[in-house]
Amino acid sequence: MSLNQLTLIEAFEGLRQGKFTSEELTRDCLKQIKKFDSQVKAFVTVDEAGAISQAKAVDEKIKNGDSLSPLAGIPVAIKDLFCTQGLKTTASSKILADYVPPYDATVVKKLKDNDAVIIGKTNCDEFAMGGSTENSAFFPTKNPWDLERVPGGSSGGSAAAVAADMCLYALGTDTGGSIRQPSSFCNISGLKVSYGRVSRFGVLAMTSSLDTIGPMAKTAQDNALILQYLAGPDVKDATTPSEPVDDYSQAIVQNIQGLKIGLPKEYFIEGMDSEVRQAVLDAAKKFEELGATVVDVSLPHTEFAIAAYYIICPSEVSSNMARYDGIRYGLSERQSGDLLDIYLTSRAKGLGSEVKRRIMIGTYALSAGYYDAYYKKAMQVRTLVKGDFEQTFGEVDVILTPVAPTPAYKLGENINDPLKMYLEDAFTIPASLAGICGLTIPAGLAGGLPVGIQLLAKRFDEKTILRAGHHYQQATNWHKQKPSIK
Repeated sequence: MSLNQLTLIEAFEGLRQGKFTSEELTRDCLKQIKKFDSQVKAFVTVDEAGAISQAKAVDEKIKNGDSLSPLAGIPVAIKDLFCTQGLKTTASSKILADYVPPYDATVVKKLKDNDAVIIGKTNCDEFAMGGSTENSAFFPTKNPWDLERVPGGSSGGSAAAVAADMCLYALGTDTGGSIRQPSSFCNISGLKVSYGRVSRFGVLAMTSSLDTIGPMAKTAQDNALILQYLAGPDVKDATTPSEPVDDYSQAIVQNIQGLKIGLPKEYFIEGMDSEVRQAVLDAAKKFEELGATVVDVSLPHTEFAIAAYYIICPSEVSSNMARYDGIRYGLSERQSGDLLDIYLTSRAKGLGSEVKRRIMIGTYALSAGYYDAYYKKAMQVRTLVKGDFEQTFGEVDVILTPVAPTPAYKLGENINDPLKMYLEDAFTIPASLAGICGLTIPAGLAGGLPVGIQLLAKRFDEKTILRAGHHYQQATNWHKQKPSIK
């Protein structure tokens, strides 16, 4: 096995035991990128010199016997929405194509403080607006399992990089499913944290009341370790409460005897791929074998979640995107002396069609005379969806659902049909509206393509879904399946 194929935990143990160096591990990842990324297109920027320099610094610290974090010396890829000081942050958009931030996002700073090796920035849907990573202004990312298919989105570059062993883990963002869906499509483990669990300072905002930051790794156990170092309050992000951070790595080893798992009937809809349905039902049986109890539950307002999300999301997008005006940073078309022309021309040239679509929908929904009919009504529906989860978590500890109705679809298949693309998020959006946490883990194959399951728990109860996911992965081998990319 090449070093880049190791899990984070395995790499941490190998480094500490002196079996290999961080530089060797990093060079293996860079070699994999050089070999396959011309096909996969996971990365927007690869920082080879910076990564090797970081790795050498960690090796020196290990040699000196310094006390180091488990993340030290491990190569990580960062979604290109996170500000990285001195390294381009583009949001996969022409309007920020050459933007180099003067500061680090809080989570990036935390990684650097723990001596992580940042290997590069990954491709995404422009400003995270999309579900397939086809909306990048630069190029679409391809699924390592089938280069004719999407990796999911918007964190598709991060998912593809982990699946293709170009890094050991990655960071992504999840607003309506952007960590969970690509993790399912690419056969990796992805964690959507509770709203406010991880600081969003320095991460380019899409939908401020929904955006979350999370890890994407090879196992639930790796995600537990990463979250330990990312979670917690941040004075620079008022949405992060002083909720205690659990010892996730310790919590996940406790058995799941007596754990109550709910199967919501609303998530088994007509048109769902039969193999996806079977994978979820097989997972439920496996949990029962491990000592959990599986019961049927109902989340009656699920059907309204997509409609509410696609009012709330564009409305907040229209507000957040106003800062990209061609004046302060990014692309600026100043051939005309008229200020309005600078605004219009810069945004017309710099922003893609999906971003413009959401800005227009959101501006309309927030306009005078329509606010009550659209945004206010959507927020009322959001409250109902949240209430469904709160009531159900009074009966069960975890909710088990599919992640997407189908495995990864073909590149170009949905790109000209936005509504069809939006419906792909039917199973991930409700948890986002409720602000709860969700974990995607591999659970099978459908037509040779990966299928993930989604484990949901109440807000700030990441330890429970990580524990359930870890025990499932101890009893199955789906997460060990690798794409046969050549």
